[in-house]
Amino acid sequence: MTEQTLHKLPQIFDLRDESEALYELLKPLTDADFERPTLFKSWTINDILEHLHLWNVAALDSFQNEDAFDAYLQEILPYVMEGRIKDCERVYIDGLAGHALLEAWRAFYLEMTDCFKDVDPKHRVRWAGPDMSVRSSITARLMETWAHGQAIYDLLGVERQDTDRIKNIVVLGVNTFNWSYATRQETPPGPMPYVRLVSPSGAVWEFGDNNEQSRIDGMATEFCQVVTQVRNVGDTALQLTGAVAEDWMAKAQCFAGPSETPPAPGRRHLQN
Repeated sequence: MTEQTLHKLPQIFDLRDESEALYELLKPLTDADFERPTLFKSWTINDILEHLHLWNVAALDSFQNEDAFDAYLQEILPYVMEGRIKDCERVYIDGLAGHALLEAWRAFYLEMTDCFKDVDPKHRVRWAGPDMSVRSSITARLMETWAHGQAIYDLLGVERQDTDRIKNIVVLGVNTFNWSYATRQETPPGPMPYVRLVSPSGAVWEFGDNNEQSRIDGMATEFCQVVTQVRNVGDTALQLTGAVAEDWMAKAQCFAGPSETPPAPGRRHLQN
């Protein structure tokens, strides 16, 4: 058994490893490459890294320094609600860009994951929405790193090789079935469909009660892509059975904040 398998909060290793994979992808680039726009809202690589870095800082502050977290949240939340988050983040990052930003991001996520090694996974921390457990906080950071990282993999034309650490994102996607509707002030049209997914290792992950009339079948990676809104469901091979499955996958949102519209068909894809 590995330390990661035995650890009470294995998500910290998953976050570190997902971040390290993205770091290795970015390390050979030139500083000029970091200004290239992605297909995600035309954010550049710099934009994505500063977003990941600043919210990593916020996540650690929510555990170690609530006053600093509250001050940051009070300033940035109005921008989030208005869809102008980059305006505020660019002020906070204070011109850090390119490899300097890359190294600052890496140094901090390594420090952050080390700080959480001996924390009770159920310990509650503050966030922009309701308080959450440390496990949920770290899982959210993993989800954001994976999801925003997809725009960079797409830009560079690199097919990401996922591992079973994405199960954290699958579980988050399943657990936010109701949230996908609540953020739109809607009521789910029925119970959550049965979800049956094939993991990167080939294992089968199942959620909910087996139901032939209401279900989602397919690859775990594609389910993650849809619930994080990095792909339109129509650009995946997910098999949707029943009206609830179709409706959910058309609006799934596993992240906090106001409701977001998934990308249009063909809008987010691997670039040549």
